[in-house]
Amino acid sequence: MPLQVPPAPAPALRSVLTALGSPTAVREARTPSLRTAQGPATPELPLPVHVMDRIDPEGVSATRLAGWRFLIRCGDRAVAAADTMLTPDGWAFSHFFEGPYITSTERALHQAEALQQTYQPRLLSVPGLYMLTLWLHGDCTADGAEGHPAATDLLVPLAPAPPGIAAHRPHLVAELLPVLTHRITPAPLLITPA
Repeated sequence: MPLQVPPAPAPALRSVLTALGSPTAVREARTPSLRTAQGPATPELPLPVHVMDRIDPEGVSATRLAGWRFLIRCGDRAVAAADTMLTPDGWAFSHFFEGPYITSTERALHQAEALQQTYQPRLLSVPGLYMLTLWLHGDCTADGAEGHPAATDLLVPLAPAPPGIAAHRPHLVAELLPVLTHRITPAPLLITPA
């Protein structure tokens, strides 16, 4: 089924297009593949990036929108990504980057297109585990900038995934959230009597 990619805010897209058109921004980026790319570079597949700050005792995740990420395509492949962030003046370009999450995101999106259900793709970052997942939200009409993972949504950990969590294997939120909760929750301090 096709994915229903949420529309990015127009100012976020404009800021990425402006950065791509700036020789200084591209030259100073730490993205050799973008600097050496042949042909025009175009921003595609805008995905809202949500951050899971914590999981409360009831197992409910506290997430917040951190920005929008665009895959930068040259020819038939993504060579980099561009992140935008919300500032007091509105959406602004943040930075270009490359690395394993670019190809991993593309792979996960292709996997998601083969699923029987239509989803709205988002990214969910779990900083406490240095983990990034493709979050497949079941409500395709929802505002991509809002909401929390529903129990029936899918999370697809991107590679590299934390030890013990398989990359590119879809998990129901209801199944993966307890694992994440266990890993994020600090172990109690053991105090031994003197």
